[in-house]
Amino acid sequence: MILVGLTACAAGATGATGATEGATDTAAAVEMPEKLVFAQIPSESAEGIAEDNEAIIRVIEEETGLEVELQEVTDYAAVIEALRAGQVQVAGLGPFSYMVAKDGGAGVELLGSLVDAPEDEPGYQSYGIVKAGSDITDLAGFAGKTVCFVDPTSTSGLLYPSAGLLELGIDPEDDVTPVFAGGHDASALSVADGTCDAGFAYDTMVDHELIEAGSLQEGQLEVVWESKMIAGSPYVASDKLPAELLEQLKEIFADSLNIPAMVESGICTSEDDCTLPEDSGYGFVPVEDTLYDGVREVCEITQAPACKV
Repeated sequence: MILVGLTACAAGATGATGATEGATDTAAAVEMPEKLVFAQIPSESAEGIAEDNEAIIRVIEEETGLEVELQEVTDYAAVIEALRAGQVQVAGLGPFSYMVAKDGGAGVELLGSLVDAPEDEPGYQSYGIVKAGSDITDLAGFAGKTVCFVDPTSTSGLLYPSAGLLELGIDPEDDVTPVFAGGHDASALSVADGTCDAGFAYDTMVDHELIEAGSLQEGQLEVVWESKMIAGSPYVASDKLPAELLEQLKEIFADSLNIPAMVESGICTSEDDCTLPEDSGYGFVPVEDTLYDGVREVCEITQAPACKV
């Protein structure tokens, strides 16, 4: 199921089953792929990316009749370039990387985002955190301190925190000592063990994931700042796919990739048996591009180099 290098899949992924020799209209010139390459980036704490995405792949394969090959990658930039080159047809992106892909002309269409209930709006928050008992009580107190961020392309681990600091007149590069921890879990744990005076991580990492994993004790960290709601991470498809297949994928994500539908179709034997990424309690709902305008606004505030598309 897992592929190696992105470039290795290009020819196979775009190979056509039906020749269109002599076709004269644009629609006929778009060839149906032999398979779909699905690129996914594991979350910082997750293992078993194949297990997390097994149900998604089964549903897509059963409804489209196409083989799906899962490609695990560690870099959003590589996924965006593979989408641009037509080497990847379906991908999971972060909100920031989606904005970069969409506005940078990589050719992506939204399929949906995960939620815990069908009425939920996809989203989450970034937390500013300190060790329990710290004399830092708010974001202004981060000035002059050693501060853990996640990585230079992280939405909730750098971009939104930087906007919050800048709104207080604190330069996230010059007015703190920045440390890139490499992951949300690493950032939170570095604050807990005192490596950093303060830091940032997404909400469920602090509230649930590290505690449930036994890596963090409840009450070991204090939340002193919460970001605005950040749009949920979207799944996208390449706009280079045939229009009818692209529309079918949108319908699959809207109608078939949720726990009730997967139980009814027999993909899962029960709701408890259904595993989805992010431990979603429901599944996918459709999202619109305007949901990600908040990311664009934060880019305007921060003028972060990574925002340049």
